[in-house]
Amino acid sequence: MTEQDQNVLKLRVLTDTRRRPLRDLRISVMDRCNFRCPYCMPEDKYDRHFQFLHKSERLSFAEIVRLSRLFVERGVTKLRLTGGEPLLRRDLVDLVGELSLIDGVEDLALTTNGIMLPQHAAALKAAGLDRVTVSFDSLDPDIFRMLSGGRGSPEQVLDGIDAAVEAGLTPVKINTVIQRGVNDETVHNLLERFRGTGVVVRFIEFMDVGTLNDWDENQLVPSAELLERIEQRWPMEPLDANYRGEVAQRYRYADGQGEIGFISSVTQPFCGDCTRARLSSEGSLYTCLFANKGTDLRGPLREGVDDATLGQIIDGIWRKRSDRYSEMRTQLSGEREKIEMYYIGG
Repeated sequence: MTEQDQNVLKLRVLTDTRRRPLRDLRISVMDRCNFRCPYCMPEDKYDRHFQFLHKSERLSFAEIVRLSRLFVERGVTKLRLTGGEPLLRRDLVDLVGELSLIDGVEDLALTTNGIMLPQHAAALKAAGLDRVTVSFDSLDPDIFRMLSGGRGSPEQVLDGIDAAVEAGLTPVKINTVIQRGVNDETVHNLLERFRGTGVVVRFIEFMDVGTLNDWDENQLVPSAELLERIEQRWPMEPLDANYRGEVAQRYRYADGQGEIGFISSVTQPFCGDCTRARLSSEGSLYTCLFANKGTDLRGPLREGVDDATLGQIIDGIWRKRSDRYSEMRTQLSGEREKIEMYYIGG
């Protein structure tokens, strides 16, 4: 690329009010889930009578692909499919295949609870999916069932992880939400299981996402404390970030048996490097995980506006973006409702 081309490219970079570029798009393809994790979709709020979106209310695959192309034109290089549970969306492999053909997509990933991976991992890889992240909060059967709302088992998730590894959806990452007095004492067992396997376990601080998960700061285990506990058994060495905006702080075992990560939104906010936008399953665009409102893109899509107009809408939203909730949690927490995590993905 010539210097002139590089200068032209810089002029096209879409940035927000804090000079953060748009690089990542998380796409919720399904608002339903087959788990009822209390920190995301508690059973008492989302029982069998709860009215989820009708099929016609969700974005079609064609609409998702069209919007994804527009986001890629604006600098997005990473697409991640989320839910709810994305593998509940029928024929998801077809969407993966279409998204993988978009020029400029460098990383196409999926976040799942893993239960359905044995049936789908090979086909997803063949369609163009690069990798998966599996939500997995404990190996202990009783704790697992409590944290999944009584759905599934650790063995089923382990089978899903094995299927993903076998299919080549690597590196497989595990996201574990840690709550004091709930699953923090099972951390070593989880690490022992995956040390030396190439699977990366990442620990997420319990966050006040949404308004229904009864967040209690007393249940927060700071990443620094958790790292100290882990190092009492396995010495760790810090690693550099893979790229700007990587949310996990990376560490490797001193004995060379792999790496782990910490996502510390509460105690070490990373808003300053956040490059993520989120698209809900019915087509609302959110510029922060802790947002309380989004911008409807489905309406303009179905009204027949052209790509130039849709692009202008996206440009305007991102350029006005000033979100930094995690840095201002003390001032903002409790003042407003926030969109639920299952609705726009984690």
